[in-house]
Amino acid sequence: MKNQKILMIVDDDKDDRFFFRSAIRKNNPSYECIEAENGDDALKLLRKAKLLPDFIFLDLNMPKMDGRECLEELKKDKKLKKIPVIIYSTSDYEVDINLSEELGADYFLTKLFDIYPLPEELTEAMKKAEEKRKPQ
Repeated sequence: MKNQKILMIVDDDKDDRFFFRSAIRKNNPSYECIEAENGDDALKLLRKAKLLPDFIFLDLNMPKMDGRECLEELKKDKKLKKIPVIIYSTSDYEVDINLSEELGADYFLTKLFDIYPLPEELTEAMKKAEEKRKPQ
């Protein structure tokens, strides 16, 4: 993995975005973090972006456009479908995990109630998503 990464967090919870940003900066201060409050805003930002993120961390439950709908739209878009998507949700339901995988998510990370292991969890999620994309 190259050191300089652009990550996008799509989450309607301001506190969750703050903790995500803090964990990312602790992991690697050179990472840039782009934020969106819902799927609709994320797609608008991505479609006009000059530089696309290396990873998208996508919450499932959001207003306007939820994570499932956003994931479907990402995978339909020629320019955006190659970006690895990591579902980052409070859900740990098997049905959500399976549906996310069917829709094209590269990894499913359940949000922890303890934020201290978050930097390591995010790094691990990115590694797993990259591994999934490597040719077998």
